Amino acid sequence: MERVEVELFTPQHNDAVLRLAGRRFPGVLIQGDSLHALTEDVQRALHALDNGDVAEAQDELRSMAAYMRGLRDMYVSGA
Repeated sequence: MERVEVELFTPQHNDAVLRLAGRRFPGVLIQGDSLHALTEDVQRALHALDNGDVAEAQDELRSMAAYMRGLRDMYVSGA
């Protein structure tokens, strides 16, 4: 493991906007448990589509889209 210095653009919580040294643009850090939950949401949406349950897939996708919009908005306001 290597320790590096980063610039933190948002308050420290589950997600953060930060920039690694030497990078032009900041990135978004997603905690591992949040990444796991997002991956599970994608799997549920795919499973629903495979089973012909379009309404359930749409619900899952709407939830993921809202989460991603939140990350994007945090990025825009933090960076």
